Amino acid sequence: MTVNDVFPWRTLPAVQQPEYPDQDALHGVLTELASYPPLVFAGECDQLRDRLAAVARGEAFVLQGGDCAEAFDGVSAEHIRNKLKTLLQMAVVLTYAAKVPVVKIGRIAGQYSKPRSKNVETRDGVTLPVYRGDSVNGFEFTEESRVPDPERLKRMYHASASTLNLVRAFTTGGYADLRQVHAWNQDFVRNSPAGQRYERLAKEIDNALAFMNACGVDPEEFRTVEFYSSHEALLLDYETALTRTDSRTGKLYDVSGHMVWIGERTRQLDHAHVEFARNIRNPIGVKLGPTTSADDALTLIDKLDPEREPGRLTFITRMGAGRIRDVLPGLVEKVTATGAQVAWICDPMHGNTFEATSGHKTRRFDDVLDEVKGFFEVHRALGTHPGGVHMELTGDDVTECIGGGDEVFVDDLHQRYETACDPRLNRSQSLDLAFLVAEMYRSQS
Repeated sequence: MTVNDVFPWRTLPAVQQPEYPDQDALHGVLTELASYPPLVFAGECDQLRDRLAAVARGEAFVLQGGDCAEAFDGVSAEHIRNKLKTLLQMAVVLTYAAKVPVVKIGRIAGQYSKPRSKNVETRDGVTLPVYRGDSVNGFEFTEESRVPDPERLKRMYHASASTLNLVRAFTTGGYADLRQVHAWNQDFVRNSPAGQRYERLAKEIDNALAFMNACGVDPEEFRTVEFYSSHEALLLDYETALTRTDSRTGKLYDVSGHMVWIGERTRQLDHAHVEFARNIRNPIGVKLGPTTSADDALTLIDKLDPEREPGRLTFITRMGAGRIRDVLPGLVEKVTATGAQVAWICDPMHGNTFEATSGHKTRRFDDVLDEVKGFFEVHRALGTHPGGVHMELTGDDVTECIGGGDEVFVDDLHQRYETACDPRLNRSQSLDLAFLVAEMYRSQS
């Protein structure tokens, strides 16, 4: 059996891949990576697939979020704790409002690579390869920094391992206790300019917790949480090196993360990324932009979920606030008519990016919110389940997106613009969004 028999994607076109100048060095790194321990386990991937099956059936909701692109220098306890804290705070609000379990998935421990619209970047007459994420090359605009370096794939593995170690410690060691997380939300409501709007919901949660405490209810689920990792399976060499055969089932799993997704730029039906995803048992996501046709969606289902298994396939729509109400209904109607049970998640970030006069890429909080509203409206009209939200966010007080309750203005963007790629919601904006989505969910149910 040849490597192409095991990994048939190698015979197909693969876009958005780095051009490494030293193929021998790349081969050596990949051989080493293939000997490393798994970052996640097959059983954990199966568990997430079960949780996403509940989402597809309308019995759960997904909160997926994290950095646009992780950075090697962001692997610190403080940075990871702040991001996790924000996601946990959002999840508490959404769980109470939706009255269903919230599946918590981080864009974390593997999101070190980014697809780019151009292969090169020109500044002051100098043209260099574009920055493709810390897993490929450096952000500094120098010839040496921008050369793709396969050694960075090992750094990505070790950074991901460190991150997962911290996440597991935080989620099982008491930090994620529901009562503590709610106390953080109470502080947010008290101090937020928009806090009065959220006070009623926060008080309801407080009363529910007080009642359970009075009854002596103290389940294990209050003290720990399930938290899963995900990233875009962009660099196929890396993903393949971390794909292993499970000894229990004989099936292939990509053990770089619990869930991986195919991006809008790499979902070509006859290309390598779809073929790679077709052959692994992880839950798979696919980003669908405004140009997606119903036939595209149906063919993706045929290729990636031929057995129509709930939890196997998630469609992450990224239409833009101005397009979602026009494009999404046709896709949902056609997919639903086939009987396929996919989970539908809204990514309201990527379709709403623009460049401010200062040159910063940014997003308006109101546009992000409006796309989520459109997502809920479409599903309400069709009688289908709005399965979740997929956010680019951070637990830090950055100034990258405009608006929110504690408003960031265009003139503020330069103050703490820290992302290496796309703009993220800061902690306050993320929690604003969670309370507003909770209101939407309540009005729909």
